[in-house]
Amino acid sequence: MTPILTLTDDPPDAAERLISNGLDRFNQQRTGVVHSRPLAVLITGPDSGNVLGGLIGRTSLGLLFIDLLFVPGELRGQGIGARLMGQAEDEAIRRGCSQSVLFTIAFQAPDFYRQLGYEEFGRTDSGTPDFARVFMKKTLKAKRAGP
Repeated sequence: MTPILTLTDDPPDAAERLISNGLDRFNQQRTGVVHSRPLAVLITGPDSGNVLGGLIGRTSLGLLFIDLLFVPGELRGQGIGARLMGQAEDEAIRRGCSQSVLFTIAFQAPDFYRQLGYEEFGRTDSGTPDFARVFMKKTLKAKRAGP
C-alpha cells in the first residue's frame, strides 16, 4: 500500500488530535511517563465573559512550552502579560518543570521576555532582520514562601 500525502492549510481537528495522540503514545512508550499536558491562562472580559486573549502552552517532560501569548492592545502596559507568564510558570513548577522555552519574532516581544528573566539561546533568519525567530529559555525556580 502506498499512502497518499495531502498538503493543506486547514487540517481537520480530528487529524490534529490523531497526530498529537499518536506522538504522545510513542513518547509515553519510550519514556514510560505521560508527558504532555495542555496549559492555558485566559484573559476574560469581566462583563461579557468572553475570552479576550491569553497564553496557550503545554508542559512536557520537565519543560514548559509557551506556544502563544496575546494581550489585546487596549490591555497592554498594565502588567497583564507578566501576570499571564507568572501564572503559567507557577503551574509549570507545580507540574515538575525546571525550564520554560518559547520563541518570539524579533519585532514582537523579545525585550518583554528578557525583562521576565528569559535569555536568547538561538535565532534563525526569516527574510528581514525584523522577521527573525528568537528562541528563548528560562530556568524556573519555585518562589520562596514567607519573609
